[in-house]
Parts: sequence; C-alpha cells; structure tokens
Amino acid sequence: MVEPRPETAAEALLLRLADHGITHLLANAGTDFAPLIEGLVRLRATGANVPEALPIAHETCAVAMAHGYWLASGRPLAVGLHTNVGLANAVMGLINGATDEIPMLVLSGRTPILERGRLGARDLPIHWGQEMRDQAGMVRELVKWDYELRFPEQISDLVDRALAIAQTDPMGPVYLSLPREVLCARIDRPLPREPVQRPATACQPTGSAIAEVADILAHAERPLVVAQRSGREAAGMAALVRLAEALAAPVVEHWPVRISFPASHPLHAGFDPHPLVAEADAILVVDALVPWLPQRASPRPGCTIVALGPDPLFKRTPVWGFPVQRALAGDPTATMDALATAVEARTRGERESRAARRDAVARRLGGWREAARARAREGIGAPMTAAWASVCIAEAIGEEGVVFTELGLDPAVVQRDRPGSWFGHAMAGGLGWAVPAALGAQLADRTRLVIAAVGDGSYLFANPVACHQIAAANDLPVLTIVLDNGMWNAVRRSTLAVYPDGHAGRANRMPLTSLEPRPDFAAICAACGGFGRRVRDGRELPAALAEALRVVRTERRQALLQLEVRP
Repeated sequence: MVEPRPETAAEALLLRLADHGITHLLANAGTDFAPLIEGLVRLRATGANVPEALPIAHETCAVAMAHGYWLASGRPLAVGLHTNVGLANAVMGLINGATDEIPMLVLSGRTPILERGRLGARDLPIHWGQEMRDQAGMVRELVKWDYELRFPEQISDLVDRALAIAQTDPMGPVYLSLPREVLCARIDRPLPREPVQRPATACQPTGSAIAEVADILAHAERPLVVAQRSGREAAGMAALVRLAEALAAPVVEHWPVRISFPASHPLHAGFDPHPLVAEADAILVVDALVPWLPQRASPRPGCTIVALGPDPLFKRTPVWGFPVQRALAGDPTATMDALATAVEARTRGERESRAARRDAVARRLGGWREAARARAREGIGAPMTAAWASVCIAEAIGEEGVVFTELGLDPAVVQRDRPGSWFGHAMAGGLGWAVPAALGAQLADRTRLVIAAVGDGSYLFANPVACHQIAAANDLPVLTIVLDNGMWNAVRRSTLAVYPDGHAGRANRMPLTSLEPRPDFAAICAACGGFGRRVRDGRELPAALAEALRVVRTERRQALLQLEVRP
C-alpha cells in the first residue's frame, strides 16, 4: 500500500494522531472543523489509517469520555472542540482530568485570524464574536502544555511533543489550538515516521532512599497505609498487597478515586482513616491527595509520614499542609515493589511475630465489613437507602462489572477486589463526570459490563440527554443508576457539618438544596431508545436490576434505573 501523504495541515494532524495509536477523535464540531472533515473523507478514500471521529453531543461529555477511556485502557484519546465556546464547556472536565492526572490531547479551533484573502478566513459573524486575546488562558492552569499552531509544517512535531508531555509523570491534559487558515494550508513535505519525542521513562527513588524508608516502616510498631491510588495497572494493587503483608499493616482507602486494595483482604481497614491516623507511629501515604481530614485527626507526635507517588507533594495544589518527612517520587508500583523487597529482607527473622501481628490487625479491624452490610440491610424499605442499593448492585454485577460512581454507591458494601473495577470522581469534584466517563470506558472495551452510579444532582450535571444520545449513537450499553433523593444532599450535609445546631438544620426546608419536583430520569433514557424504570421499594430492586442487566447484556441497549432513596 502506498503511504498516504497529507495535502493539508488538517490531514497531517489526523495521520499523526493515528501514528500515536489514538483510535478515536471525540469531537463536538463547529465551523473550524471544515478542513478536518474534508481531510477525514479524503484520507479514508485512500485507505489511510486515521482515528474514528465520533460526534459527541456536548463538550463536557467528550472530555469525561476521554477520562474514562484512559482509566479503562491506559491509552489517551484526542478531544476536538469548537473555538473558545467549546473550550469553555470543556473546562469542568479538564479540572477533573488535571486533578486525576489523566493524559489527553485537547484540540480546539481558534477563530480565523484573517478577514479575507486566504482559504479558511473569516466568513461568518461569529468569527468576530469568538475572537479572544488569549484563548488558551482559560485552561492554562489546568493543562501541562499549551500552544497555538502557527505553520502547517509544525503539526507533527507539536503532536509528538504534546503527547510526550501528557504521558510523562505526573500525567495530565495538554492543549493545542488550531486556527482554521493554518489547518487549511497546504503541506508539501512527508511526515517523519518516528516521533521526535516520546514520554519520559517513569523515575524510581534511589536505593538509599528506599533503604531509609524501609528501615522506618520495618521498625514501626503501628504502621498504617492510606491510599487513594495504587498505580495505573493491576501490578500496583499486587505491589501494595505485598508491601502491606510484609509490614502487617492495615490499609485504608480514603475517598478512593481508583481501587487500590482488595476489599476482601484481611488487612483492608475500611474507608475511614481517622481513628488509625491518631495512633499510628508511621504512615505510608500512597498517591493520596487527601490522606485524612486535618479537622478530624492528626498524627501523634513522633509519627513519621512517608508519601509516595508520581508527585508525592502535589505541586499543582497551592495549599497542601500534610506533614511529610520522607517523599518518594516515582512510579508507585515500582516504588512499592522495591519497598516490599527491602522490608521483607529486614523482617526475615520475624516471620512468626509478623504473622501474629497480621492476625491481630485482621481480627481488630475485620468487623467493618459485617457492620457495613448489617447497616445496609436495614435500608430495604420504601424509599430505600443508598447503602441497600449498593448491596443489591454489588450482588447483581458480581466481579464482572466496572463501576464509575459519583456521590452514589457506598464502597464499604460494594467491596470491589479486582484492579480497574472501581473508579470514583476526581478530588476536584466537578459534577457530571461518572456517566460520560462510563461511556468512555465502554468505548475502550465493548465486552465489559460498565455501570455508572450517580446522585440525582450529578446526573443532571452530566447533560443526560447528550449522554443517552451518545450511548445510542455509538452502541454503548452502559447501565446508569440514579440514586434520587430529591436534593443536593452534599450541600445539605456540608451545612449541617459546619452548623450542626444551626437554624438551617432546624428549618422545615433547607434553602438551596431542593431538587423537587423530581424529573422522570427513566423517561429520558427511554426517549433515546434505552430501558428505563423507576424503583421506590428496596424489595423490588433485585428484580429491576436483573431486568436492566438483561437489556444491557442480551439486547445490547443502554438502561437506567431511577432509585428513590432516603437522604
């Protein structure tokens, strides 16, 4: 086959994305996309390998889909947006992506620069209205790199550099703006076959740093591990299990954004670190932006805090006052494996005492699972509790399902064990993430069962009509579960936490928290060709889940269950 040669900068961009293994361009197109659309059609006619361009009905959905795609596959996608207005809609997703360190290439048009005389120059009134002095300024704090394409011959080098930076630790989004005249411009030289830059190899702490930390952890009497992410692949969980067992240390997952430790493991200490933080003499913080809440607990005097991760001091967060006496920057999996080896060498003669300590820790902390399930089973009524819904969902999906949750399920009763089977919303808290992120995960692996479990407020933020249209248009049969309590419960709880005896808590109706009247969310899914059902009585939930899962698995249609739950 003859190697395709690009005729324009737009075609060079498409070919270069494919060279990097980018399979999809998630695009919400505008007038700036004309050269890209023309290039897609011409290149396909030649048999060239170009990304599949998917029309995505809203920009926040596109960015969240790229987020979920990377979580499910470890491969970045490209997102195409329309000038400043499309970029503005994408900002919320970029806040989440930056906080969660998600690599993606964000592309947006720029209003044409010239008013006449060149192909692609301004030809609509909006081309004056969308002009900005610094369009990239909207996202510069959120991306690792940004640039504006000036000449067509730059495109390969810029794409290479953008993706290399995006995938270098700590990872994150990058942004390239594309004036229409430059995309339309002819390109008269072949693309280089090899990228001029590639991602930097993940670093690893020095042997002396590993030895120093291993000494601290091995000699601790009450070590504790707090994790929010244990790496990007299955090996990260295995490394953390190995290290925890070598230390005989409990592991707490505080607000987990990804599953870090098997919930069934005897050393899993649940999801509340605060009682253990107050008594530990050494704490290992594994890639955790918020290992505990300082208003609820503080480490005891003399406790040594060790933090590890790609960026253990979270440099992009201006105020981050957690004490860290030792910081190990590098790939979490490799770092934990090295620590486990060093700790095992230091404790080889203490096997019996370590085993006894592991058993004692397991006996002391193992009751959290039974207590959580007992509380959950008390919520079977009408309306049900979110904890009861979580139990039913966990039993229905088994080990197969991949869960994306946003102010939805209770991890204490869902109890996921497999790596990559649980993803929570980023610490930035930009709502509307989980449903489109689940769509991105389904796009990455169409054979997996993918569930999005969200609160009713989060569902509204997700642009639900757009999400269900995307699911229908691209055959993405995600099961969406909306836990509907008719209010902004996070706002209500925050108010009660700050003012536990205040006037707002005693009011018949707390201001600014109601979502009444409740929309028929099930009807929205049904209007897009999916299955929708409302469930109020918890006793009816298992049968409703079975029917929804049958639709997803057998009919390959999306489904939504709207569950009325207690506040």
